[in-house]
Amino acid sequence: MSAACEIRGFEPGDYMEAKVAKRLDRSTQYAIAAAQMAVKDSGLNITALDADRVGVVEGTTVSTLDAATRSAEAWKKRGYRGISLFSMVNGYSGSGSGELAMELGIKGHAITLSSGSASGNDVMGYALSMLRDGEADVMVAGGAEAPIQPLVWGAFCQSRVMAVCRDDPTHAMKPFDVARSGFVLGEGAGFVVMEELTHALSRGARIYAEVCGHGRACEAYHPVAPEPNGAGAILAMQRAMQSGDITASEVDYVNAHGTATDANDVVETRAIKSVFGALARRVAISSTKPITGHLMAAAGAVETVVTALALHEQVIPPTANHRVPDPECDLDYVPQTARPYPIRVALNLSCGFGGKNSCLALRRWPTPAR
Repeated sequence: MSAACEIRGFEPGDYMEAKVAKRLDRSTQYAIAAAQMAVKDSGLNITALDADRVGVVEGTTVSTLDAATRSAEAWKKRGYRGISLFSMVNGYSGSGSGELAMELGIKGHAITLSSGSASGNDVMGYALSMLRDGEADVMVAGGAEAPIQPLVWGAFCQSRVMAVCRDDPTHAMKPFDVARSGFVLGEGAGFVVMEELTHALSRGARIYAEVCGHGRACEAYHPVAPEPNGAGAILAMQRAMQSGDITASEVDYVNAHGTATDANDVVETRAIKSVFGALARRVAISSTKPITGHLMAAAGAVETVVTALALHEQVIPPTANHRVPDPECDLDYVPQTARPYPIRVALNLSCGFGGKNSCLALRRWPTPAR
C-alpha cells in the first residue's frame, strides 16, 4: 500500500473570491494562496510599484489535469454542451501564472515553466535572470502541484517508484536508507518574493537569503531514469556555483532531491562526490521530502523556502526516517535531527524526468566577509 501527503482543511475562500475558486483547479488555488502568503510576508504593496517592473513565474506539471478530467467526463455525459466555458482557460498549461497575475495585480510579466520535478528550481533561476538583466525589480516565483488523483497515482504505482507503506505512513519515505522503497506523493505550493538588492534595501526589506546562482543541465539519457554517474546533476551544481562565483569549500549544505528511489539516491551521492571531491564528506546533505512528500514541480520551490530558512536560522534540516545508510550512500545526510550550523552557502538540487537537472545556489544574508 502507498501513502500520500494530502492537504486537508484548506479553504480557498480565505485567499480568493468563491466564484474564482470554483472554476480553478486545486493546484492553482494552492499557488494563489502560497503567493499571497509570500507577498504578505515580504511587506510589499505590489499595486503601489511600477506595474511594468513586477513579474510572476510559476512552475507546474499536472496543474490542468483536474480541468481536463472534468471536461472528459462531461463530454461523455452530454457532449460538447457539457463542457464548461472556462475549460479552455483552466485547461491549458499556462493558466496558473495568468490567474496569479490577476489575483496579485501583477502587470509586468507572467509565465509558466514546466520541466518536471526541476520546475521549482527553474522558476527561481528564471526570476534571477530577470532581475540580473534589469527586466524587473520584483519577481514572485514558485511552484504548485495537486497530483493526488487517479491518473497520476496509477502511473506512479505502475512505475513502482512510490514508497511501500506497511505501518505508519509518516515513516514510509526513507531517503538514502538501505530500506528505502520510493517516495510519498504530496501536494501543495511554495512561493517566494525575489527582489533586486538595491530595491529591497531601499525599503528596508527582511532578507532571508541571497539567491546568487543557478545552473541547469539535460542528460538526454532516458525518459525517467537518471544517468548512472549523475552527469546532469554534476553539471547543474557546477554551473550554479560558477554563476554565483562560489567555490566548493564555501558550500556547507546541499538540499538534495532525495526521492528515496533505488536509482536517485545513489546517483545523487555520486554526483555530490564528483563535484566536491575530497570535501564531499564535510558537506551536510538532507532530503526534506519525507516531511512534505514529493511535490513534483512544487518540490524545488518549497525546498528553496526550506533552504533559505536554513540559511536564515543557521540550522540544517534533517533527513527524516534515515536510520541505516545504504553502503553506496555514505555521506553526511543529517539523519533524524536538525543540526545548528553556521551555513555560508547552500545548494538546492532538483532532478526531473527526461534528464532535466536544476540547481539553485543561495548565500547567507548578511553576506559574511570572504
